[in-house]
Amino acid sequence: MRMRTTGAAVIGALALSALAVPAAQADTIDGDTTISNIVVNGGKPVVVGSTATKTITVSFTVKDDSGVDSAMAILWHGADFDSADSAALANTSDYYSKCTVVDATTSTCKATYDLIPGSNAINAVAGTWKVWTIASGKDADHVQKDNAKTFKLQRASKLTANAAPEPVKKGKTITVTGKLTRANWDANKYSGYASQSVKLQFRKKSSSTYTTVKTIKSNSTGELKTTTTASADGYYRYSFAGSATTPAVNATGDFIDVK
Repeated sequence: MRMRTTGAAVIGALALSALAVPAAQADTIDGDTTISNIVVNGGKPVVVGSTATKTITVSFTVKDDSGVDSAMAILWHGADFDSADSAALANTSDYYSKCTVVDATTSTCKATYDLIPGSNAINAVAGTWKVWTIASGKDADHVQKDNAKTFKLQRASKLTANAAPEPVKKGKTITVTGKLTRANWDANKYSGYASQSVKLQFRKKSSSTYTTVKTIKSNSTGELKTTTTASADGYYRYSFAGSATTPAVNATGDFIDVK
């Protein structure tokens, strides 16, 4: 298993050994231990900028009739766990989650994880990630799942808009420019997001609602440019609906004074 994060080279084997359970090629259930209620980043996509480390929390519930002994979760990307091309380990000295006893058979386990641009977060691994989990009861029962939960790891996005000229006479042409960019984790900067559908929207000065004027596509460098007719005082903005690897974003509205 190839890793892009600090830690052991073969994390799956490490975890199985640490929990004193037999090695497995796929999901295993031995006894009555269960893992449920896995929540990654509060249930929201994990959005990472161009340079700053993003720290998230992963929590889950473990049950065993003898009580919970240990638990661990690993975040990973790839076709299968053994050939994962990136991963994140818990921010604990032994990679275990911290488990808090709820009652004699149940514990809530939690740990934080770092997604680091240019390290375990590279452009090629944006998209769907998975959670590998293992837990052990005090009677040595255990459960292990390669893909217990999925979540989105996304490249942070930015969008701008500028409407001109201003002021403008009613009925005259307005040109609205802007740019759609997203975090380039490989270069630690924001780069243009090409060939994406983006909506030009308008909100009258007296309204709180934007309506779509037209839809255009960003060019090869993420630039946006289109024209429309001035009709009333109000705000123009661009709006991007997002993609599997990039979250939705709205530009700040730019006010146009129509004479």
